[in-house]
Amino acid sequence: QVQLVESGGGLVQAGGSLSLSCEASGLTFSTFGMGWFRQAPGKEREFVAAISWSSSTYYADPVKGRFTIARDNAKKMIYLQMNSLKPEDTAVYYCAAGRSYLPRTHQEYVYWGQGTQVTVPS
Repeated sequence: QVQLVESGGGLVQAGGSLSLSCEASGLTFSTFGMGWFRQAPGKEREFVAAISWSSSTYYADPVKGRFTIARDNAKKMIYLQMNSLKPEDTAVYYCAAGRSYLPRTHQEYVYWGQGTQVTVPS
């Protein structure tokens, strides 16, 4: 049974930083492309960042230069370091696993976590 468990969400002031983690189990982690998505209230889930099994990365334009995705294949973990946070970053953040090398679309992901809330007050 595949499980993706996110942690690290919380409330942070604008301009601050937060680090999210996602622990995977039940899958051959090193063969999956991994990613982060987010969903704000009343909006569709949107792509944030992806990382390949070899640590190539890809970012959505709104977070480029502020967020950093990383992975540790030995620990079966991925991370999302979020700096210079803005109120518009407020959302539930989801970890996901996909079989593509560097999956960038919702449809490429096959496993999803339950999400962790990030709140940046305006």
